Amino acid sequence: MSKLDDLIREYCPNGVEYKPLWSLTIWDKKFNAVDKAKQLVVENYKYLLANDLFAMENDDGDGDVFLLSTGEQTGWTTEEIAGDYLKEGEVVTIPWGKSRAVTDCIKYYKGKFVTADNRIATSNNTKILSNKYLFYWMMSQGKLIDTFYRGSGIKHPDMAKVLDMKIPVPPLEVQGEIVRILDNFTELTAELTAELTAELTARRKQYEYYRDYLLSFEHIVEKIKLSDICKIYDGTHQTPKYQESGIKFASVENIRNVYNTSKYISEKDYEKNYKIKPEIGDILMTRIGDIGTCYVINRNEPLAYYVSLALLRPQQGLNSKYLKFIIESNIGKKELRKRTLVNAVPIKINKDDIGKIIIPVPSIEIQERIVYILEKFDSICNDLCSGLPAEIEARKKQYEYYRDKLLTFESK
Repeated sequence: MSKLDDLIREYCPNGVEYKPLWSLTIWDKKFNAVDKAKQLVVENYKYLLANDLFAMENDDGDGDVFLLSTGEQTGWTTEEIAGDYLKEGEVVTIPWGKSRAVTDCIKYYKGKFVTADNRIATSNNTKILSNKYLFYWMMSQGKLIDTFYRGSGIKHPDMAKVLDMKIPVPPLEVQGEIVRILDNFTELTAELTAELTAELTARRKQYEYYRDYLLSFEHIVEKIKLSDICKIYDGTHQTPKYQESGIKFASVENIRNVYNTSKYISEKDYEKNYKIKPEIGDILMTRIGDIGTCYVINRNEPLAYYVSLALLRPQQGLNSKYLKFIIESNIGKKELRKRTLVNAVPIKINKDDIGKIIIPVPSIEIQERIVYILEKFDSICNDLCSGLPAEIEARKKQYEYYRDKLLTFESK
């Protein structure tokens, strides 16, 4: 960043002036809570609701008119389809209504566009304030802007507070170099994130391939109805009365780790409603949602579970972990689908139908060998699956750190 340092020394060695955002920008409408003197000029944009915006999307994805949404989904259309909603310019937007972090929704665009219900800003003098610099600065202020949104559910911003924010305004030469650095950094970060995400997807597919291959049994293996080798129980049909402590409660929401929960029931309700209590080696399996997701009980600890889960208790000759792998493999999924389709849509599976699924059951020694191999492979895959998202998050934080550092100046 030596060039940037040289530019700062040349153009603003004594610091940078901070100016209120309203004095440098034009917005898309007059805001009730904002003094009229702060909005002498506005530029109106006709906007569409999200469904109407994406109804304009060209079927083949072509077009040079950008669909400027309030969220992450975007698309393209044509001038002919855009009609009276067509606008052209260089703009920075924040959503009028949002339900997640504003940094996920702030956008910069230059060209022809149609907009959803965004609040749209543009520099009132690009010889003083670059629109792309404005975008990066607003991204750096995302956490602060988040605090200006109010309401339950969909939140809306207090625009008076947004317009009163103070933005550092270095000379255009300095703004241009900051934009150049951040454009390059953004591109590199996006490329790295795409590569890491592709690697993560490839590793998951590789694991699933080898799991299904190991469990396919091209040689002859006895196939048995699950109910002949496993006891199957329902969870409680009683609507739980949750409390802050007591017996941990397992459901579809925490099936990946049934002990990680903020939901508890009383010991009294547990004793009353659970004749069959989970034991080490039992399996909890989802009966709705992502049907067939399993968890093997590995603690000698009381655990309550709702009717959305079934409890499977393997009998002699069936390894619990082997059964979990089978149910979650393509073999198990196909068997489950046969019994869960309602109008071709998987809805739920009844307890009795779980017992009807047919699974291959080799000798217990072969089951244990398969479990050993798959757990080793699963461990390697999980190391990658936890490491790669951590790497993506680290790169994101690194980018945010340098962006914020670049946009921080000594005040005059």
